[in-house]
Amino acid sequence: MKTVLITGANKGIGFETAKQLAQLNHFVYLGSRDKQHGLEAVKKLNEQGITNIETIMIDVTDINSVRQAKQELENKIDALDILINNAGIAGDLPQDFVTGNIENLRRIFDTNFFGTVQTTQEFLPLLRKSAEASIINVSSEVGSIALRTEAGRNTNRDKYNAYGASKTALNAFTVMLANELHDTGICVNSVTPGYTATDLNQFQGAKAVEDGAVPIVKLATQSHPGTTAKFFKDGGEVSW
Repeated sequence: MKTVLITGANKGIGFETAKQLAQLNHFVYLGSRDKQHGLEAVKKLNEQGITNIETIMIDVTDINSVRQAKQELENKIDALDILINNAGIAGDLPQDFVTGNIENLRRIFDTNFFGTVQTTQEFLPLLRKSAEASIINVSSEVGSIALRTEAGRNTNRDKYNAYGASKTALNAFTVMLANELHDTGICVNSVTPGYTATDLNQFQGAKAVEDGAVPIVKLATQSHPGTTAKFFKDGGEVSW
């Protein structure tokens, strides 16, 4: 049974990913900024017969919260097999770079980028103790430079420019961290769930949350270890 920590997992894609991985016999630590929300999420899963799950309070923007979560896990497990950096915010609209509020941009990056980096740094010692560890960063197609520069691209999602920029930075982190950890055997990849209906987009996404979690779960349970520095979606790879 592998151990998994998922940040931002008390609702949305994080919750569904926790559910599916637990159903596949992984022990999942469901990360939540709010302890009560985390407990309620675990109760929902317990009511469905899923017991190999536990909540852990973690706010990725608060280094003290991250360190406390790490200490709590160190007291429970010898090694962490999979870290899924899922916690993220969309930010307020508008968020174009011509007139967008700079404080909104900072808040988005604080969670989506800096929060992921400091969470990963703190949990690396536990990941290093695993025989086959992986780090999965939940990204988005709107962070793909290649897709953003396609001729004629103009979709409703393009209004999330600050959010997209934070995911571009996250993708860069994925590649650079993968290179830094190349000799350790720890795999680092990005994955996009696709445009999934969650409160991140006021439930306007085209995919059901059950489907959005599929590529994350597939990457977490892949049967070909060693794949690293890649960006995946449901059905294949995404161009950086």
